[in-house]
This record gives sequence, C-alpha cells and structure tokens, in this order.
Amino acid sequence: MEDETQKTEEQWQEELSEDQYKVLRCSATEAPFTGIYWDHHEDGIYRCAGCNTPLFKSDNKYESGSGWPSFDEPVSDDAIEEVEDTSHGMVRTEIRCNKCKGHIGHVFPDGPRATTGLRYCTNSAALQFEGDQ
Repeated sequence: MEDETQKTEEQWQEELSEDQYKVLRCSATEAPFTGIYWDHHEDGIYRCAGCNTPLFKSDNKYESGSGWPSFDEPVSDDAIEEVEDTSHGMVRTEIRCNKCKGHIGHVFPDGPRATTGLRYCTNSAALQFEGDQ
C-alpha cells in the first residue's frame, strides 16, 4: 500500500488551498492575527491540514498574545518533528508534522512556566480543527 503522504508537489498543490500549500509545503508564515484559529476556543483536536494527523489538543491551547495559535505541548511525543531552522538570519526550531513533514510553525522556550515552558507557535493554515462530538 502506497503512503498517501508521499505525494508530488503537483498533487499537494491540487489538494491544498493556496494558503495551506504555502505554509505546509513552502514553510511560509501567515501574518499574525489573520488565521482562523488564533482566537479559536472550541474543545477538540487540531489536526494537520495536509494529512489529518492529530497534532494538538484544545486543552493545551493558550493565549500567547502573538497572534498565532499557541500550544504548550503536542498531542503526543511522536506527532511533531523538530528541525533546526537557520533562515531569516536566526536560529529557531521548526516544527513539522511527523507524518507528512508539512511545516506547522516553530517552538520557542517562552511558553507558560506552569506547564512545559514551551510555546508551539503554529499557522492556522497548517491546521484543521475537529470539535468534540
């Protein structure tokens, strides 16, 4: 059986919206306070918009003031892949979906100290929300 996440760039472009493609496949960043999930407060799971893999629980979402959806931890240790990002003249840690390798955002050590101390700063275009049933 072929892995459905192993697609050509043409297939990704056909299946994703323009914004999703730019973020997930080209590592773009949406402008702050513009994504559909930055101020979203429903209970549920945030999944990868590229392959539907569960990435974050709404219980772990918090208001960071950054304008992007922020979480203090992923849904599981193997949901997210961390990669050093040296673009734009700085060193950051990029986060990708561990299944389809789509760009989700970055993780920073300035999150809530009462929990993990981490801020998983994500792009709404990389996420698909599924509310509790």
